[in-house]
Amino acid sequence: MSSLRSINPYFLKYKWHLLGGIIFVILSTVFAGLVNDMVGKATNVIVEAKAKNITPGLSTFVKYALLILGFALAKGVFMFFMRQTMIVMSRHIEFDQKNELYAHYQLFDASFFKQYTTGDMMNRISEDVGKVRMYTGPAIMYLVNTFATVVIVLIFMLQSNWKLTLLVLAPLPFLSYVIYRVSDLINKRSKIVQQEQSKLTSHAQETYSAVRVIKAYARENFYIQKLSDLNNDYKNSNLKLSIVEAMFQPVMVLMIGISVIATVWYGGRLVIHGEIKPGYITEFILHVYLLTWPFASLGWVTSLIQRAEASQARINEFLGYKPAIQSPTNGLTHIDGSIEFKNVSFTYKDSGIEALRNLSFKLEKGKTLGIMGGVGSGKTTIADLLVRLYDTSDGEILIDGNPIRNYDLHELRRHMAYVPQDVFLFSDTIRNNIAFSTGRTYSEQDIEDAARKAGVYDNIMGFPERFNTLVGERGVTLSGGQKQRISIARAILARPQIMIFDDCLSAVDAETEELILGHLKDVMKDKTCIIISHRESTLRFADKVINLDQMVN
Repeated sequence: MSSLRSINPYFLKYKWHLLGGIIFVILSTVFAGLVNDMVGKATNVIVEAKAKNITPGLSTFVKYALLILGFALAKGVFMFFMRQTMIVMSRHIEFDQKNELYAHYQLFDASFFKQYTTGDMMNRISEDVGKVRMYTGPAIMYLVNTFATVVIVLIFMLQSNWKLTLLVLAPLPFLSYVIYRVSDLINKRSKIVQQEQSKLTSHAQETYSAVRVIKAYARENFYIQKLSDLNNDYKNSNLKLSIVEAMFQPVMVLMIGISVIATVWYGGRLVIHGEIKPGYITEFILHVYLLTWPFASLGWVTSLIQRAEASQARINEFLGYKPAIQSPTNGLTHIDGSIEFKNVSFTYKDSGIEALRNLSFKLEKGKTLGIMGGVGSGKTTIADLLVRLYDTSDGEILIDGNPIRNYDLHELRRHMAYVPQDVFLFSDTIRNNIAFSTGRTYSEQDIEDAARKAGVYDNIMGFPERFNTLVGERGVTLSGGQKQRISIARAILARPQIMIFDDCLSAVDAETEELILGHLKDVMKDKTCIIISHRESTLRFADKVINLDQMVN
């Protein structure tokens, strides 16, 4: 239960829902016990009348009927309120947890996303949070219901006969022992199930994303078989867990059956000896059945708690992750645009590859720097370091003469427009993809002007829906060149102080490149720009060019 302690602040936040639910559970159970008590008393009246050979008056039957009906209705009303407080509370907690986890995802640095797959992250924010909700809602509700039912029913039973009460409750210690022994096994198997589900989700997500490549190489059967194998592992893990969970229900029913038999047998002996009235046997049997669901649900509740424990442990693993890239408190916010690299070195921690060594250059505000180099020379790494997707392993990056780490992270990136080599478009309209850059509201004219300067306006106007065209997941409906130019339009519209273009014209022809560069020359005026490319023609407007292959490391 140690991992589930992290949920306690949520219980405190929704304490009135929790307290109200507990009160309604108690009231519902009290009225359920009163129904049984009234049935027992009515039975005694009938038996006593039969023994005296008299017929009870109609008013007596009406009185007990109305009392039983009224108590049953009250029980139902409070049971409804119980669910409306505790289940609603669990939905609020689920909502808050998903928001907290998603917001925490946004803080992670690039190295985190290399360590964990998208499918695993999706599984934790959906499946794992959902299993925790089953703990904060149904599990808590039924645990409170079980405790309240045992206490209240025990009070009713003891008022009737303490000997019969002890006999009826005798199987409960054995029941508790069984739960204790099996719960640890459920916990272990629940963790295995969650791990297998993460593998299955990750594989499915990767397959959907790479479906065109898979089809191009006719590898459908391979991936179908791989999914089948992972699905089979997931199924077997679930079956092993189900075998353990299946032990609970028969044991619960057996214990209840033994209690009913004991009630009839020993209660009958007490009636024969005149120690209790016959109606108490009926009342005790009803009390036993009132205890049936709470105790029968213990196995299910235990399973819910163990699964929630395993899921919350996985969630806590993410929530406990401290991103390497931190925004300083009261960080700098104003940026003019000058950039300086001072003996910068960088090594990727996950692979150990040294991308840069002792790199130094200075770029004044409003100037343009071209960067060339072969594959693996560190061109993209320079861009990633500038937007602080990573921090330098050694050396220092200065913006306007200040260390880049002294800037507020959000403001730093807000003043930059980064067009990456691997273009990403959202499954939305072209208009919204262009206007995505800063989250501000732009006029239609601004969006169209940005599209013209990026050389993609004519293509967009050729689509039936024009700027309202949906681009599909990751821009699947567009060509590589169209996606690159829409990404460039996004950067132009942002009007930042620093612009970074990472080989973003690789998918366009020479004529289109000439058109785009002509527009970019005006856009880049008075802005600090870095253009990364393997084409010398792309860098002809740069004020200076560095070739990483020729620099001395």
